[in-house]
Amino acid sequence: MPATRAANVVPTARCRDHVASRPTWRCRACGTAWPCGRAKRDLLAEYGTRRTDLLVYLATLWEEALGQLTERHPGTDPAESHERFLGWLPPRPPCR
Repeated sequence: MPATRAANVVPTARCRDHVASRPTWRCRACGTAWPCGRAKRDLLAEYGTRRTDLLVYLATLWEEALGQLTERHPGTDPAESHERFLGWLPPRPPCR
């Protein structure tokens, strides 16, 4: 029996579906503004205690999104998009 080729493998449910669709920055799975609630939960779980890595990742996406959203919608408010991409993160625990 021939080995299964990678191209024929069907993605499992474990694949992350709630990703951004560029340049609209809406969720591919649910159509809401990305990051949607499920994407936020997935990102928090994926990055765990690596909060700084998550902040860098989201800030990079925010910068890309801001350029694309501003081009498509000239009235895009940078403060609102910043809140959308980064403002939802839980606060950093206090230093001990």
